[in-house]
Amino acid sequence: MNLPAAPLSSDLAAPLAAIDMGSNSFRLEIAHMPRGQYKRLEYLKETVRLGAGLDADGMLTEVAMQRGLDCLRRFAQRLGGFPAERVRAVATQTLREARNRNAFLERAKDVLGYPIEVISGREEARLIFAGVARMQPSTLPRLVIDIGGRSTEMILGKGRKPLTAESFQVGSVSLSLRFFPDGKFTAEAFRAAQVAAGAELEEALTLFKPAMWQEALGSSGTVGAVAQILAASGQSSGDGRITQTGLRWCIEQALAAGSMDKLKLPGLKEDRRAVVGGGLCILYTLLTQFGIDELVPAKGALRQGVIFDLIERLEAESAAALGLSSLDMRDASVTALQRRFSVDLAQATRVQLVGEALYKQLFPRAPRERQRELGWAAALHEIGMMVSHHDHHRHSAYLLAHVDAAGFSQDQLKRLGDLALGQRGGLRKLDGLLDDESLLWQLLSLRLALIKCHARNDALDPQALRLTRQGRRVLITLAKGWAGEHPRTHFLLQEEAAAWARSGMLELTLA
Repeated sequence: MNLPAAPLSSDLAAPLAAIDMGSNSFRLEIAHMPRGQYKRLEYLKETVRLGAGLDADGMLTEVAMQRGLDCLRRFAQRLGGFPAERVRAVATQTLREARNRNAFLERAKDVLGYPIEVISGREEARLIFAGVARMQPSTLPRLVIDIGGRSTEMILGKGRKPLTAESFQVGSVSLSLRFFPDGKFTAEAFRAAQVAAGAELEEALTLFKPAMWQEALGSSGTVGAVAQILAASGQSSGDGRITQTGLRWCIEQALAAGSMDKLKLPGLKEDRRAVVGGGLCILYTLLTQFGIDELVPAKGALRQGVIFDLIERLEAESAAALGLSSLDMRDASVTALQRRFSVDLAQATRVQLVGEALYKQLFPRAPRERQRELGWAAALHEIGMMVSHHDHHRHSAYLLAHVDAAGFSQDQLKRLGDLALGQRGGLRKLDGLLDDESLLWQLLSLRLALIKCHARNDALDPQALRLTRQGRRVLITLAKGWAGEHPRTHFLLQEEAAAWARSGMLELTLA
């Protein structure tokens, strides 16, 4: 029976914070939801141009990293005292691309004081739509577009439901750096930039054709900047609607100026000057290729979507504490993946229940997020069976690390993949990863659960195995007579103890 979700408690109505680490700007939004109404408390934005700091080898330069770290340090000062569960920081295309992103993220986490999630392009698109749908409600089928520094997201949806969401690797920063590197505006450069943008976006023509939507909205920086220019110049209605005519006028002004330094447009802010050329080219390409008569600036954006998603997670936690149904998007994604890869649901449920029970024996007060990660890994540990039974754990690990799953960050999916990889066999393949103690104990619980459930039957007997942990030593106490009744399982437990002994990571003893 589906029980109702828990109501938003007073704790859940307290302030929350979202940090959007974009390719051009970093943004901090602090808001709360009194009586279900979104109220912004504070908004900070800094032009960091992280995306302009990617060199030819895909490495972030030290100068670009330092700009980002300095900004995060200022954000951290404002967030002082915010509980970790009420803050969510997400990073987008530049850190999806950067080959040295982990080195930057370690430094960034130390400076900010909160975890940072790198999200996939489709997850970014989903969160953008969540922000727009909640901040600007509509029952019409709509197309939402967000042009960032190094990527452009397009989402088709209705109400609060995104139907199709895609991300394309073209943005105002990357296009400006490629076609206007010296700041000069020429007709040839504009034509070449539009062709390049069109080539990247062309595959989306059938996905987002005009027959599928009734209104088009533009979210975030580039759309907002161009809308302000058109409104201030008298080239659009008061709400800054963007049209092909208005964009042609902007491009003509740029060509007449000849360079970004000489470009004088009402409403053009200094922090947008270096990327306005690329932004205009992407916008003009979108409007002409997709038959958009006018693009309306949207009220919502990624940062609001992150806050709404965070609220849903907190509501899910509140509901779970009351024994009610969960609203967490990630649970729905896990169910969808199980269906997609024809997972043996009975076995997945057995392993999940046993694994969670064993983990609670090791860590009665483990963070809820760690408990949930173990549960998701157990639910999906066999998705690789769809590829091949042989080495299915390796296939499961690859799929989990690379699949698009709504609600999950790339880093969290990688963690689930690491757990899937380590579910069986030797532990050498996880060298270095198990220095993270939280991952080590999750993995031990998963491996023991799989041994306990290896016969794929329902005779689980939760009291048969009891775990006692002292530092890196774990004692497994078996119920009286259980080993004799289950000789194969007892043998596998002995093999497991030997595997951990070879790894040198912990001492596992059977009593």
